[in-house]
Amino acid sequence: MIRIKSFNLLFLFILIFYVHNLYALKEFSISAIFETPQVKFNGNADDPAIWLNKNDPNLSIIFGTDKYNGIYSYNLKGETIGFSNAGSINNIDLRTHNDMTYIFGTDSANNNINVWVYKNSYLHQKSMEGDFSIDEEPHFFDKVNFLAYGVCGGLINNKEIIVFVTEAKGPRVKLWKFSNNNLEIMNTFNNSNASESEGCVFDDENNKLFISEENEQGVIRSYSLSKDLLLTNKINIDDRNGNVVGDPEGLALLKTTSNDGYLIASSQGNSTFNIYDRNKPHKFVGSFKIIQNSFIDGVTDTDGVEIVNTYLNDDFPNGLLVVQDGKNTGENTLPKENFKLLSLSEIKKYLIYQEN
Repeated sequence: MIRIKSFNLLFLFILIFYVHNLYALKEFSISAIFETPQVKFNGNADDPAIWLNKNDPNLSIIFGTDKYNGIYSYNLKGETIGFSNAGSINNIDLRTHNDMTYIFGTDSANNNINVWVYKNSYLHQKSMEGDFSIDEEPHFFDKVNFLAYGVCGGLINNKEIIVFVTEAKGPRVKLWKFSNNNLEIMNTFNNSNASESEGCVFDDENNKLFISEENEQGVIRSYSLSKDLLLTNKINIDDRNGNVVGDPEGLALLKTTSNDGYLIASSQGNSTFNIYDRNKPHKFVGSFKIIQNSFIDGVTDTDGVEIVNTYLNDDFPNGLLVVQDGKNTGENTLPKENFKLLSLSEIKKYLIYQEN
């Protein structure tokens, strides 16, 4: 009996030591619990967005772009519940305000910003039926007048819907306001001297735009959005001289309070996801990889990422992370891209340890 107790005590000490050192590391690993079917051979999955069903979180919908063909709709098990032949939609984002949801997409074939508007009650009903596809034709659109690439929506003054579009072959970023069923261009900015920008996310509560530059420099930046809708207070968060390898791609916010939390960024060159403080100076906190488990392959070469930080169901009690996988090697066929679904639980445990 004494030996058994001693063994159990020793095992407990080893376990505590292991967990302590695991979270003390700057890099850790997690695995997906669901994945979507990979896109067709003539397709290319790129960017996800998540509609949070506040009436029944278990009936939330994940959208994923196939930038050559259209937009997929998935349930929280990664099962396809619809496909829209909407064309070359490169990036996607959305905002929900009151009883309406506004879905934004960059049409890279026509260089348009597209907008779809749905009542939340309609999305809820269609999700219950397990059958929803975004309309093939946008409800509203406007010309971008450059090579449309990334997109991120926002909500300012707690009531005004805005949307940014980034340029594929240059530094420009355009800002529209959507009101009274109309897209109104508000401003055009430069993302410093960027040669190509795609990933972006807008922080509604802090009025801050995060944007990643690909290709020549590989820089993640933040800007403040002024009351006059100007981008000010540029901060270079990270680059290839720091913790970025290759191209920084998808960006998402993990909000822990109204104004605090973390920025998650895909570092495509080494297939990791960097974590930064949401607030300036946006200190680097750590990074993680998504590795294979017994059922699902790991994640490499990620483009888009998205996060919802709330209870959804028993699979995602602490929130959901959706990432694009650049090469779905778990198939017994030619691997293509798909989307992986991960619980936020392990990421939150790591962040709690770092905070303490």
